Amino acid sequence: MTGHITCFGEVLLRFATPSHRLMVQCDALDMVVGGAEANVAAGLASLGHAVGMVTRLPASPLGDKARSALAAAGVDTRHVANGPGRMGLYFLESGAGLRPSAITYDRAGSTFAQSAPQDFDFAAALDGARLLHLSGITPALGPGGVALAKAAVRAAQEAGVPICFDGNYRALLWESWDSNPREILNELVSAATVMIGNHRDISLLLGKDFSGDGEDRRREAAEAAFAAFPKLQYIASTARHVVNAAHHRIAARIDAREAAYQTDEVEVTQIVDRIGTGDAFAVGVLHRWLEGADITRMAQAGLAYTVLKHSLPGDMCLIGPGELDAFSASGGDVRR
Repeated sequence: MTGHITCFGEVLLRFATPSHRLMVQCDALDMVVGGAEANVAAGLASLGHAVGMVTRLPASPLGDKARSALAAAGVDTRHVANGPGRMGLYFLESGAGLRPSAITYDRAGSTFAQSAPQDFDFAAALDGARLLHLSGITPALGPGGVALAKAAVRAAQEAGVPICFDGNYRALLWESWDSNPREILNELVSAATVMIGNHRDISLLLGKDFSGDGEDRRREAAEAAFAAFPKLQYIASTARHVVNAAHHRIAARIDAREAAYQTDEVEVTQIVDRIGTGDAFAVGVLHRWLEGADITRMAQAGLAYTVLKHSLPGDMCLIGPGELDAFSASGGDVRR
């Protein structure tokens, strides 16, 4: 497979409480396959791109479930390996009203987390690739995850493949071990052409705060990141205002070295599922970037895909290019 996108990271099973219940109220949970990088892989495949996933799963029915979900979404699984260990899990209590959703991880000792760089054939997976996508979740898993992320980035650099790095900062994971996220993430972001992250992510990377408010602060942060990371060309971010669990206001932004574009806010109401919407934003941005679009269309597509994901249950957004192109912030009647 050539001209493809390679996504690298852990695939998880998500167990969610139905009907916005608390965990203590439930006797059954809804199970879906997810994980940040897998969500991006599935979304890009749904938009017509050739995408391959690089990961490692247990040789078990749960691992088989994850593999089949990727394949069903159109993702190439030839570089999805099996190994000893267990499936990484997370549990979601779905919020409602002013009660936010809550996540509990159960992924320690997973097959992926116990893997070593030599367990993956990065060179083969990246041969002929147009892009490597990975996120800050992999290094947050611990020293082994740091080694995996660095190995993937090094292989992409050796192959001359551009890198998209999504900060995806997960405090619960970083704080579970003696970590130095700033030092680790700086090394990874320095290799990226595209970064998914906002001014708070940049503050973490550079160890500084940014003055001003709104768009001015975001531009100041972007310019600082471009100065610190010479290879970086685009920074994609969202601005989200949470009214309650079912009502958010969202705008999307792309910063390039010489220009920036931020969309107007869109009112997102009757939210079905908030999880995976950041990954959907990355999908829309990368979809247009891979097409050679300008920053305006990149931001608009990122906004559209993330808004559409709020209407879908589960981690993955499997909406195709026709519905993305037809997106209207006002919604509308049934399409016939």
